[in-house]
Amino acid sequence: MTMQSIQKDMRSRTQKKSDVAVDARPRTTLSFYQYVQIADPIGFKNKLSLAWSPLGCLGRIYVADEGINAQISIPVEHWEQFDTWVQTQPELQGVSYKFAVTEGTVPSFFKLMIKVKDKIVADGLDDESFIVTNTGDYLTAREMNEYVHDSEAVVVDMRNNYETEVGHFAGALRPDVVTFRDELQKMPELLRVHKNKKIALYCTGGIRCEKASAWLKHNGFSDVRHLEGGIIDYAHQVREQNIENMFLGKNFVFDERLSEQVGSEVIATCHLCKKTKADTHYHCQNQICNNLFIGCDACVERKKGYCAFACQSVDFLPPAYKKRLAKYFNFYVRKRRPFVKTRIRV
Repeated sequence: MTMQSIQKDMRSRTQKKSDVAVDARPRTTLSFYQYVQIADPIGFKNKLSLAWSPLGCLGRIYVADEGINAQISIPVEHWEQFDTWVQTQPELQGVSYKFAVTEGTVPSFFKLMIKVKDKIVADGLDDESFIVTNTGDYLTAREMNEYVHDSEAVVVDMRNNYETEVGHFAGALRPDVVTFRDELQKMPELLRVHKNKKIALYCTGGIRCEKASAWLKHNGFSDVRHLEGGIIDYAHQVREQNIENMFLGKNFVFDERLSEQVGSEVIATCHLCKKTKADTHYHCQNQICNNLFIGCDACVERKKGYCAFACQSVDFLPPAYKKRLAKYFNFYVRKRRPFVKTRIRV
């Protein structure tokens, strides 16, 4: 494959999903990140595409001059070839993989998307204003449990509210925020009363805590540590080492599965009836809305996968009118919705 062969995939979203669904090959889902200087992010992006597309890799990868953040699904038959290639790249040598806790009943991704970004995680921080490499020390799963049990320690969830709603560590501080950027702005003040305590941070796979721990240390918090490999590695260590599981419920993940089961508890409530315990996320079937919501089986069946009966009615409108409605909805309504995560594609 040559550079000239990198072409935009013109298949529709529906077609991409359909094509992946009929591919019966077993796959491995994993994530990894690496803070490393990348001199030519665009060139590196093209290099990844040329190497991974022929292997049938699917996923979402962000590349910036500060490094790489990847969530990816790889056919098992090509795993060794993929891993060998990764480990021979100077920018990726020694990278730590976080393998999915469960694969789920649907493919994790349905396309390979590699994007060049300003940062591999949108944090809103000026990296020139503090020492980003002055991160907190790592915690193992056993050590994390010690923090959870320790009344003199504070465990902080560095994820967004729709993630913490379905799963979190027992007793964790969970700021009500919708973005990592928002949480970083609020954390120094929220934790001010705990400044002399031990602080343990955790997130999905560890990447957000790298920057967050350095940011808190910059703001005067001296005893800050974070869970190595995040909730994903914690779940593996719990199972492999027969450790007590202190994580309640599900771990939200940013792919088609939407979650992985870690604890057995159901700690969230259906957004539709607001009564029944539920922890399964759905996207509203109305693509103008595309609202992310938690639904119980009865409500999802009653509303046929829509978050409201009004959304079901919208799907019967002519395409031209729906497109105009989508633009209006995105501009005037979406920002006011309480549990929206993704925007409609128009």
